Amino acid sequence: MARIGVFVCHCGTNIAGVVDVKAVRDAASKIPGVVFVADNKYTCSDTGQGAVVEAIKTHKLDRVVIAACSPRMHEKTFRKAADRAGMNPYMVEMANIREHCSWVHGSEKEAATDKALDIVKMMVAKTTRDEPLFPKQVGLVKRALVIGGGIAGIQAALDIAESGYEVVLVEREPTIGGRMAQLDKTFPTLDCSSCILTPKMVDVGQHPNIRLMTYSEVKSVKGFVGNFEVEILKKARLVNEKTCTGCGVCWSKCPEYVDSEFDVGMGKRKAIYTPFAQAVPNIPVIDQPHCRYIKYLEAQKNPLEEGQKLPPQCRICEKLCQSHSITWDQQDELLKEQFGVIVVATGYKPFDYGLYGEYGGGKIPDVISILELERLLSASGPTGGEVKRPSDGKHPKEVVFISCVGSRDDRIGKQYCSKVCCMVMCKQSILLKEHDPDVQSYVFYIDMRTPGKGYDEFYRRSQEEYGTMFLRGRVSKLIRQGDKVIVKGEDSLMGRPVEIAADMVVLAVGMEPNEGAVELAQTLNCSYDQNQFLSEAHPKLRPLETQTDGILLAGTVSGPRDVPESVAQGSGAAAKALGILTKMSLVSDPLTSIVDPMKCVGCFGCMNVCPFNAVEQETLRDGRVVSKINENVCKGCGLCVSTCRGAAITLRGFSDAQLLAEVTSLCR
Repeated sequence: MARIGVFVCHCGTNIAGVVDVKAVRDAASKIPGVVFVADNKYTCSDTGQGAVVEAIKTHKLDRVVIAACSPRMHEKTFRKAADRAGMNPYMVEMANIREHCSWVHGSEKEAATDKALDIVKMMVAKTTRDEPLFPKQVGLVKRALVIGGGIAGIQAALDIAESGYEVVLVEREPTIGGRMAQLDKTFPTLDCSSCILTPKMVDVGQHPNIRLMTYSEVKSVKGFVGNFEVEILKKARLVNEKTCTGCGVCWSKCPEYVDSEFDVGMGKRKAIYTPFAQAVPNIPVIDQPHCRYIKYLEAQKNPLEEGQKLPPQCRICEKLCQSHSITWDQQDELLKEQFGVIVVATGYKPFDYGLYGEYGGGKIPDVISILELERLLSASGPTGGEVKRPSDGKHPKEVVFISCVGSRDDRIGKQYCSKVCCMVMCKQSILLKEHDPDVQSYVFYIDMRTPGKGYDEFYRRSQEEYGTMFLRGRVSKLIRQGDKVIVKGEDSLMGRPVEIAADMVVLAVGMEPNEGAVELAQTLNCSYDQNQFLSEAHPKLRPLETQTDGILLAGTVSGPRDVPESVAQGSGAAAKALGILTKMSLVSDPLTSIVDPMKCVGCFGCMNVCPFNAVEQETLRDGRVVSKINENVCKGCGLCVSTCRGAAITLRGFSDAQLLAEVTSLCR
């Protein structure tokens, strides 16, 4: 005969303010099988947990029902308490009389009390059919994969490597550094971005525990926490990384010029190139679609049209390379690696302002983005730090900034704030004034948002010391008129229209997920939100984790953030990763699905619906192919159970007998 204990929580006034807790307690004592009942103001407190432990020992309880809050909040708490008392922790059930009762029936106290008792009855009935469950020990691979070589990924890789664990850092660009490498200075201290980033890049490149894989992409991820199997595509640079010295002769003599992605199209690069001077690794890449010799080889494979000539063979880089590092026959490689944990730090991309027709749709030369202005301001940029108008190379004197381009705009489906744009406009207005004291900056804003240490002071400094004029209102239209851009907007504080003849207009474009974010999320089996940012397991309590154990988030992959936040998240994700890697083994949750192979007909409908890819195929001795649940991957969601037409799948802890007992308890 089961010996059940029921503990009813007041939860301060969250429950007791609506539900008559003592009435529920007294009624629960009369339920068959219940041998002990108690109520506590805060059952989750140390005192409350101690009372549960003491009651289990004293009254020899073998099952416990906690009538309190959501299982998501404290189920683990009370299972640990039961374990300390020597009871199987999976014989504990949570009756949710807070979220499911008091919080939704605040004006119906009597009915809420009746419902709370019904919920307790259901859980008591269920627990009579509970069976002891036991977790399994699983080994793990003590290596970490960091996807993304921006500042968040760099920080995560360094922190994990410094703790003595091997890290593979995968970056799809030819160098690490990310968006921060494109910045001139960082707010609010105006530190040189390269000066504070480059030492960390060098540390990554030289660290004995970090294996750097640039110009590479993650193609597939299988397995589970502690035992991920990852396929990484290492793209061909056509340059031998082992022999190249990074002398620069090859790219300095290349005759082919291409728009530079690093300079956001504001400057040019060669067909063989390193993105910027401080690149790590300092090894060039041959841009195959633009290389003259590659074009020549491609043309040889296809018949030429009448009058068409073969492209020049070129091969200047190969002739000048003293280390003989140019390797035209180099091929892409697909590498398989094992990891225990994965940190995702793939960053962001700037919003494409070409979607805004009222701002010229990207067709007015002197309308640029804040990132393009950042490259003009940088000493390593295409103009050597001299700010020149793209149209004619003149120095702009009247500069207008427009905020929230691609942020907080329902028209284009971007309802979120990109967080850093206001501060970037303040910073750039200061830098423009320092470059040329005759520059006058105007900022059209909706709301100024400066939520950080020293941020509001920085905003006021741009106003008071540097004379930046802030106009609250939207810009309705930009018109090209001669060598000027006419900005038509409003000053909502003054209640009048405004028209400014600007030399240059700078659009504060928002952040959006990097290219391929959705595909990567699907590869990693992680969820993402309506804006395609990867979703946290819990936005407040688990902001660095995903619903897939062992896959962690850092930086702007999960939403807009500035540099300090990205660094902090990189370190936080590293700490979470180390919490896994430092364990001798991992414990798997036994609340998973199981398949009865004698009932399974091999339709694999369960495989199609499983969101965690936990269903595998298994061939039995008689040749039948049936489903098998990988319990290390299964999260116990139950989709496979509801899909199985032959009732061959059972979810531990939620069997048909348990669910039926809950329902029938209400009919007594």
